Parts: sequence; structure tokens; C-alpha cells
Amino acid sequence: MTTTVDTPLLAVRDLRVDFAGPHGPVPAVRGVDLTLRRGETLGIVGESGSGKSVTALSVLGLLPGTAELRGSVRLDGRELVGLPGRELAAIRGRRVAMVFQDPLSAFTPVYRIGDQIAEAVRIHQRVDRAAARRRAAELLELVGIPDPGRALDSFPHEFSGGMRQRAMIAMAIANDPDVLLADEPTTALDVTIQAQVLDVLRTARRETGAALVLVSHDLGVIAGMADRVAVMYAGRVVESAGVDELFTAPQHPYTLGLIGAVPRLDGRSGALVPIPGTPAPMADLPPGCPFAARCPMAEERCTTAEPPLTGGGAGDGDGEHLAACVRSAELAGRRPAPAEVYPVPALPPAAAAPADRGSRAPVLSVSGLGKTFPLLKGTVFKRRVGEVYAVDGVDLDLREGETLGLVGESGSGKSTTLFELLNLAAPETGRIEVLGRDTAELTRAEAHRLRAELQIVFQDPMASLDPRMPIGDIVAEPLRAQHAAAGEIARRVPELLRQVGLDPAHAVRYPHQFSGGQRQRVSIARALAVRPKLLVLDEPVSALDVSIQAGVLNLLQSLKAELGLSYLFVSHDLSVIRHLADRVSVMYLGRTVEQGEVSAVFERPRHPYTRALLSAVPLPDPAAERARERILLAGDPPSPTERRTGCAFRTRCPVYAGLTGSAERARCEQERPGLGDGPGLGDGPGLGERPGAAAGASDHQAACHFPAA
Repeated sequence: MTTTVDTPLLAVRDLRVDFAGPHGPVPAVRGVDLTLRRGETLGIVGESGSGKSVTALSVLGLLPGTAELRGSVRLDGRELVGLPGRELAAIRGRRVAMVFQDPLSAFTPVYRIGDQIAEAVRIHQRVDRAAARRRAAELLELVGIPDPGRALDSFPHEFSGGMRQRAMIAMAIANDPDVLLADEPTTALDVTIQAQVLDVLRTARRETGAALVLVSHDLGVIAGMADRVAVMYAGRVVESAGVDELFTAPQHPYTLGLIGAVPRLDGRSGALVPIPGTPAPMADLPPGCPFAARCPMAEERCTTAEPPLTGGGAGDGDGEHLAACVRSAELAGRRPAPAEVYPVPALPPAAAAPADRGSRAPVLSVSGLGKTFPLLKGTVFKRRVGEVYAVDGVDLDLREGETLGLVGESGSGKSTTLFELLNLAAPETGRIEVLGRDTAELTRAEAHRLRAELQIVFQDPMASLDPRMPIGDIVAEPLRAQHAAAGEIARRVPELLRQVGLDPAHAVRYPHQFSGGQRQRVSIARALAVRPKLLVLDEPVSALDVSIQAGVLNLLQSLKAELGLSYLFVSHDLSVIRHLADRVSVMYLGRTVEQGEVSAVFERPRHPYTRALLSAVPLPDPAAERARERILLAGDPPSPTERRTGCAFRTRCPVYAGLTGSAERARCEQERPGLGDGPGLGDGPGLGERPGAAAGASDHQAACHFPAA
């Protein structure tokens, strides 16, 4: 895949960046060396704060005024560091272009998309406005934006997130640059939109011949896109190698830990491999190797001198495997699995459950749930002009001791479904039963008592924890709300902190004094305070680095086994659902489109939307990732303000697009499919019966007229 030439296209040597701090300069990048050759993709990975984005921004001189940059950045042998602003501006967008993480803030909101792309063309090419506009339309068509002529006149806020990112890529390749710098270009996108954007990046590379620097925290994305990978930690590259070599035989313990911490879509396992501790503050790095405090292979010599990046030869040339570790040769020879190096917590065995699922006590039962919101227009005098169909037919079934995963794209209705469940009141349409109680029949006092059995852990612990309260008071708050005795509270708080892996002596500390993973453990302790039977987890690990995420997921598995909890786990990460859940429910545009046991749904998906979701999830395995078949969905989900007849997925459905019979197409267009309506459901091995079937029967169901067999 890589075109080898003698002179590297981009050479970064001893790059150092310091930011001004209140007590002196704070290092962000500490001596980074990178080499990019023509036509190749270099992936840069690492935890938050490792210096990935600062390194990418340094290449184009886009750092703020508080930053001090030293070292060398050479493009085709020409030094960029210290270049006058006018000369550097001529290179930006022409020779080197940037794709930013958040296109909404990167685009100017008051100018139309077409004008901004045309401006990028005219800055570097001598063409008139009409020619620049034609070029902008060609670029939008190239990146897959429908009706590019009309899209030119749209403002950034009128595009969806995926369309904005595609437009950003179109602007980046407008002048056929030699180098594309993509800084976390898919971080804020749904997995199906992520697959579209990555495909657009491949198209951009193919059409322009540009080399690509791809910054990402997602090892699966890097495995599928990169030729070589640089792993960063504490502002340095700690390992660099070809993508296949790095994933199969990592030579730095940090890389090994990252790979072991990632839940995989292609198979379930026991405990993940968490990396202990958190990165040291960049302003107060310890002597020696900065990873030594977290490293299970650390020796005394690791704390005296920082090891250089060495290996097959000097520099990070093509094909060499370099690692900044004194024991890299040992790792290269042994090739241990992550669990052989890192301590893996032993999960307690789950409580024995009846083999027949139907004999377990129901914890949550939802049927036909619907919720609409008024669509208002006007500034002073609001008037109702329509409705938003946020939830339009959700069915859920969760039994004692189970974890039910709820997945779907942004806007599919997951959060609205949670709010309806937690409201413990009569739903707008449908029926909700919590622990056998119909929420429509609860009195206010009964709902208050039932609320103790149903607790939630939010996505962002920093926003959900009161910054003015010590964590001991935060954990005690639900107990006080239930009028628990003071002695019971004093005994329970230290017990809860120990249960989630925190030191009870830290109960006097405030949330800002903890790391993100520790704050999420505080949130879990608070939710467990009143001994609930059902825990609702709303994207509880999405804001955490993968190494911290692994520890929280292991904790949740352990607590479920110890306490016999049931989880309703909402996540956009299907790999996490595969690892943690027993059953899964897939939502699209406010409806349940498929549900069943995790193994059945993930290994034999029946709905075309589920198949597309699963095919879009990247695997942290380069060989497996390259061999997979992708199902790229067309466009974005339809607006929830319009209640469509027939199947709402048909506008993006590859099965519908392939139908040739008029009767079959008419059925998708006019008849709304229900769960289990497809032909042959329940006939095949592992497939299920309709709701209300005999207890213990398999219940893999899909709301599709033509489900996969």
C-alpha cells in the first residue's frame, strides 16, 4: 500500500511544544519524530492528553499564541517551522490540508457551504467565481453529498453531522494537497456515518494521491485505515511500527494494554484488561519513563532515565519497529497476550439463573411505547405546526439478572425512551411495567417508593455530580432522600466506596479531584446506595479513554454478579454491548427494529439496519478489518417530524433497493412491519416466536418484511 521513495514527504524531528502555564511552561509534545511517505496513511493513537492533536496542529502552525514550538517540520525538504505567515498560508490548503474534529465550529456559520469551498479554491488557484463554484459542486458530489447544486447554498447548521464532515473533507481536497491531516474526524459521529466518512477519506486519498495523517483514539479505525501507526503517551511517541506488526506483536506495555482494553465485536470474553492508574500531569512528570507508575513490567531502571525510541534502526523509517521501553526485546520475543502482562480482575460467578428465561421475574416490560413533542414556530407567539415522533413503537423485555443493551443512531429515540421509563407515569401511548407494576396505575407515593428500585448512571459524571459537595455527601444523598438513619448512612457510604473500588478515606474530596473513571465510579456508588434492582446506564463509558473504560466495564460486570442487578445499558458502541449485554434491542427512528439474545443478533442479524450497524463497527485487527464486507447506508435518517407510511428504513435500505417486484416494493412502502412479521421467522435455528410465546422459547425478532434467514 505504501509508495517508498528516498525523500520523505513529511518529516517531523524532535518536535517540542510547551504551553504557558501559571507556574511556568507546561510541555504538551516532547521530542516527537514522525515520517510520512507519499501515498501512505500514518495513524496516531493514544489517550486524551497524549499530544496527538497538538502534534497535528503543529505541522500547519495552527497552535495558539500561548504555545512555544521547537524542532523541525519539513515538507518535501522545506522547513516549515519559523516560516513567515504569508509563506505558511500559501502552503495551508494547497500542499497540506486539515480535516478538523468538529466541522460545525470549523465552518463559518454565516457563510454558505458553497461559498466557503469556493473561497478555498480561489485562494490558491486563479479561477473566477463561476469556475470555483463548479469545482465546489464537483467536490460535494465526490464526497457523496446528494444534490450538490442545492447543497452549495446551504448553511453549515442545515447539514447533519456526517454531511458537515463530508463537506469539510471536500474543502480539504479542493486543491489536491499532498498531505491530509485528519484530527479525530469521526469521533462525534454515529458508527454508520463514521463508515461513510472513512470511505470518503479513502476516496479522497485515491483521487488526490495525498498521504494521510489520521489522528484517532479508536484502534479499530486505525487498524482499518493505517499503513503505519505511532502510539503516543505523555507527549512522546512510545511505539512506531507497521500496522500489522504493531497489532500482532506490540513491543511497549502501553500499546499492549490499549489493545487488551478494547472490547471486541467479533467475540465475547471475560474481564477486559484495564491499565491501572491515570496518566501523570504533564506539568509534573516523574523522572524516568512516564508510564512506569502504571506499568506491570516496570523495574528500578525505568524510574531513573526515560528510554529512547529505538529498535530496528535510527529514526522511524518505513518497516522498522521502534519502542521506547527497556524491555521491548523481551516483549518482541515472548509476544504475550495482554492478560499475561496486566493483572486481570477475577469476576465473581453470576448467580445461577433458570435455564428457562420465561421463569425469571420480569424487571421491565415495555410494549408499543410512543412519545411525541410539539413542533413550534414563532418567536413571540408560538404556534404548533407539527409533531416530532421521538418514540413510535418501542418494545422492551428485561428479566431478573439480565443486561439489556439498547442501541441505535443519534436521534433514534434512546434517550426519550429512558426519560419515559424513569418518569414512572402513564406513557402517552403504550404500556410500561417496572417490577410488575403498571406505571399508569401508580399513585404519587407508590411511584416515590418504586423509584428507589430504579436508578440511573448518566453519561457525563462531571455534569451529574454536584461540584460543591464532597463525594461522601453525594453518595449519601439518595439515602437521605429515603429518610435512612444517620447510623445507616455512616456505615453504608464507606461500604459503597469500597464496593466500587474507591478509598473510603477520599469521601471528603470533591468531584474535580478525581479522574473521569473515578467520577463514574462515584456515580455508580450513588446509584447503588438505595439497593436498586434495575440500573439504567446511559452511555456510562462513552466519555472515558479505552484504558479507563475497561475498568468501569469490569466493575459493572462484577457488581451485577455480586448483587443480582439487572441493567438497561444504552450505548452507541456495539462492541461494548457485545461484551456486556445478554440481550440487545436495536432502535431506528423511534422504533424497535430487532431484538433478541446478543449472540443471535450479532452473529445472525435479520434486519438490514442491524446488519449495516454491525458491518460499520471497526475491529482492532488489521487483517480481519481489511477482509470484512461493508454495508454503507445511503444518506442520513429521515426527519422524525414526518411519520412515514410503510417501513421507515426503506429510504436507506439495501434490501428495498434490490427488490424488483412491484408487489414487494409496495409492501415496504405501504405496510408498516411489526416485530416478527417477516416470512419464516421462528422456523430457523435459534430464531424466535412472537411476543407471548411459551416461556423459554427463543425470541429473536426483526421488524422487516424480508428479514435475513
